[in-house]
Amino acid sequence: MNNLPFPWLALGMGLLVAFGLLGSGALGPPESYQLPTLTLLIVNEFGFFVTAIGAGVGINALLTSGRRPGLLLASIACGLLAAAFLYLGIQLWPGGFSF
Repeated sequence: MNNLPFPWLALGMGLLVAFGLLGSGALGPPESYQLPTLTLLIVNEFGFFVTAIGAGVGINALLTSGRRPGLLLASIACGLLAAAFLYLGIQLWPGGFSF
C-alpha cells in the first residue's frame, strides 16, 4: 500500500486550488475577479473533481481495509471541500443563484 494515500494528496491539492480561487477574488462581485470567469469555473471544476474522487477513493479504502482514523478524516475533509467547490461553482456561474 502507498505511504501517502490519494485522499491526503487530493485534500492538499484541493486546498491549494481553493486558496488560489479565493485569492483571485472568486467570492467577490464579478467586477472584482482577477481572472476571467471561464478560467475560474474550470479551476473550480478541477478542484471539485479531485476532491470528490479523493472522498470516493477514501471511502472505498475504508470499506475494504477497515478502520483507519486518518483516512476517515481525509475522506470527510475531501467530501466537505467538494461540497464547497460545488457551492462556489454555482456562485461563479453567470446568472447563478444565491442560497
